[in-house]
This record gives sequence, structure tokens and C-alpha cells, in this order.
Amino acid sequence: MKKKWLSFTGLAVALTMVAGLVAGCGGSSTTSSDAKEIKVGGNLELTGGVATFGNSVANGVKLAFKEVNAAGGVLGKQLVFIAADNKSEPSESTNAITKLITKDKVVAVIGAVASTNTLAAVQVAQDNKIPLITPTSTNPRVTVENGKVREWVFRSCFIDPFQGSVMANFASKSLNAKTAAIYTDNSSDYSKGLTEVFEQTFTKNGGKIVAKEAFLQKDQDFKAALTKIKAANPDVIFIPAYYEEVGKIVKQARELGITVPLLGADGWDSPKLVEIAGAAALNNVYFSNHYSPEDKDPRVVKFVEAYKKEYGQVPDALAALGYDAAMLLVDAIKRAGSAEPAKIKDALAQTKNLQLVSGVISLDANHNPVKSAAIIELKDGKQIFKEKINP
Repeated sequence: MKKKWLSFTGLAVALTMVAGLVAGCGGSSTTSSDAKEIKVGGNLELTGGVATFGNSVANGVKLAFKEVNAAGGVLGKQLVFIAADNKSEPSESTNAITKLITKDKVVAVIGAVASTNTLAAVQVAQDNKIPLITPTSTNPRVTVENGKVREWVFRSCFIDPFQGSVMANFASKSLNAKTAAIYTDNSSDYSKGLTEVFEQTFTKNGGKIVAKEAFLQKDQDFKAALTKIKAANPDVIFIPAYYEEVGKIVKQARELGITVPLLGADGWDSPKLVEIAGAAALNNVYFSNHYSPEDKDPRVVKFVEAYKKEYGQVPDALAALGYDAAMLLVDAIKRAGSAEPAKIKDALAQTKNLQLVSGVISLDANHNPVKSAAIIELKDGKQIFKEKINP
């Protein structure tokens, strides 16, 4: 249920005070008019259904800003990160970005995580002429609506058509699957977008979709639909959804005796998945992701070491994408020679061959990065870097 604006403001102000202290990366707590600071907002899922994602992104952003500030900042100014909790809800996402722009006077916003929550925020960014960079929202509509590019909206992750086709090709070519079932989260734009592309690509490859079922976020019992899917006897099952429901689906699927490969996308990448499903259930599963901490690329190695030192844990892909979104913004501010939103926006659109943790990216005409994808295999709950797929 949507909270009253007054109660949300109280929570958001508290979060902002904490964010200014924890994530200010050494900067002072002065106002946005202080020439020594550049204030950047974070519209993130810090609580709710995908809270591990939002907190990973926040950690990645804070680490990036800490490193930049320690090296002298950008344009001689310190970066201050102000995080607002959208509670993993679209209505709260609209509230969060509105507060960041109108009350905190940020020059840019990073987030949201989930495509549905970002779509709830893009019009606010457009109307207020503030650049928005989503680190993780893969639905194509985030940056392009009805064929028109959203001028102020960008992303640092690949989009669903690429991710969906990667998993369909992996199923067809690497797993030699001839038939597939799809189990979709009908309450998620992310899930529905991936479903569409996977089905198109898998069918184009000569495969057949033998079952299609759907669920909604916060559902608990998936056995009726899984029983129907089992009866269709698919070679693989594609479950494009987020870890909270995926963990329960995988657990219940294995309990029903479903042993075929289970496939997913970047929404699976959370430690909570293992906690919910159990390590034993997470064998013979694969998902697409933006990077792997096992990648031996020097930039990945350096990032993983720094993140582990800062937070005491291995960074997931959401942390890497949060870090990359922050560095994408920093690069744009440097090239613009200004922290004015309009100049940042123009510089972002011109990003070419920027080396980030998740790969070298150039933003295309639709403000989407051209970059590689990783295929991750789970063995007894542990991620194994299987292969990298180039665009």
C-alpha cells in the first residue's frame, strides 16, 4: 500500500542523513550550493523484495565515489551520495526521485534497480531535466518509449533483447535443448520482456515452447504450475524473475522431481537465492549476468579486491554495475568540465570505449551500452564462470 507523502518524507530524510554520513566518502555535510561538493542521488531498493540488489548497487556506488574522492574528487570537488529508499515499489520510486531532485537538489540520479521501479521514475527525471542512470534495469522501454529516445535517461547494463537471446542461444547451442518451458512473473516488466525475446530466439533456432505459465511477485506456492510444466516434459525451463520468487520456484521444482536445467537471467544474482532454494537444488542451473568475480581481467580483479576490503564480501554483479554507473557518471562530468545537468547529459550520450569493470562500453543512439555478457553456472550453490558472450 502506498504510504502518505509525509511519512515517506520522514523516512527519506533519515536515510538521507545516514547516506550523507556513510556514503559522503569524506566530503563535508554542507549544502548543494557549496562549490566543494557535487551531490548525486540514489533511487534504490534498500528494503523490500529486491533489497539485496539495491544495497549491492549502493555499496558499488559508494566505493567508486570513495576512490574518486580520495584521488582529489572530480573537477576539484568531492562527490556526495544521497540514497533514498524506494522500498522496491513503483509508487515509492516516484516519490524517492522527486525528493532527491526537488529537495536534495542532486545533479544526477543513479537507480532504480528493477525495471518497473525505474519506469516509474523516468518521467520525473525527464520533466526536471536531471540525468538518470540505471545500473541494472534491462527493459528496453527504460530508455526508449514508442520509438522515441528518453533524452535524460541512460543505463550501464545490457538490455533484455540481448540477455534473452543469450540465454535462448545458450539453451539451443550449448545445452542442445529442443523444447523449453517458460515460467514468467506477470507483475514484472523485466520478466515479461525477457520472456518475449527468449521465446522468439529459441523458436527461431528451431526449438519449441511446450509450456508457458505465469505467477505474481510475493506468490508462495508454485507447485500447481510446476506440475503442468513437468507434464510437458521440456528439455529446459526458463524462469526470468528475481531471486525471492526464483529461490522458492527452484526449491519446489526439485521437490517435484524436476531435474532438467533451469535457466535464468541477472535477477538470480543474489546470495539470498542459495538461502531460499538450498544449495543442493541449485545444481544444473545457469543464468546470464553482467560480470563474474572469477573473471581474471585486471580491472575485475582490482575491483573485487577493493570491494572485499571495504565490505568483507565478494561483490555480486549488482555491486559491479553500481560501481560502473558511478564511474560512467564521473567520466561524463570530467568530459563535460561541468556538474551542470544538461552538460552531464550531453557527455553521457557521447560515451565511447569506456573501460569499466563489466567491460568496455559505448553508449548507442538509444543510450544503451554495447557490452558482453557472462554465463554463470551454479554448483552446490556456488557460482562458476562458464563463458563470456560478446554482442
